[in-house]
Amino acid sequence: MSTKLQQILKWTWISLIVLCVVIYLVEPSIYANETIATFVIKFSSYAWTTYFLIHLLRGFVLLPSTPLIFAGVILFPDQLIWVLIVSLAGILGSSLLIYYCSNKLGFLSFFNSESNKIKLIKERLSGKHGFYYILFWSFFPIVPTDVICYVSGALRIKLPVFISSLLLGELVLCTIYIFGASLFLN
Repeated sequence: MSTKLQQILKWTWISLIVLCVVIYLVEPSIYANETIATFVIKFSSYAWTTYFLIHLLRGFVLLPSTPLIFAGVILFPDQLIWVLIVSLAGILGSSLLIYYCSNKLGFLSFFNSESNKIKLIKERLSGKHGFYYILFWSFFPIVPTDVICYVSGALRIKLPVFISSLLLGELVLCTIYIFGASLFLN
């Protein structure tokens, strides 16, 4: 890919994130669980497909999956296992897209730096405990999972390590969110 095309992609992506942040600051209710659920239900016959596609694409604008998961609980309260399956499939699909696109967006050049912090990140994620760092990151609800996906893709962390740790962390977190929210709503 040419450097010019890579720059265009990177700035388009950054602009999209900035636009989403501005929309959130101006009208935060757009990202509320109920608003997302209302949007998805408009496509009633394609609600599951719409729900999955939003999950799949949300990683590129750094939209957390949490509001989507809660929207799924609101939309499909009698199909919580399917909410879990579709949410995990969307999160994994989004994570894989991010993993493979991270170099196209120029993240590798950031990690080619010789700073001590960058070297430490490379060593930790590529080392024998890399699985646990990614697992903890994907399970910890305060930090955005998409960031570790961009970093893992740029550093070319082994795909099986990346996917298995991400899946396990997200499985635990999504299960807690979905079934915890269901108990709370009932």
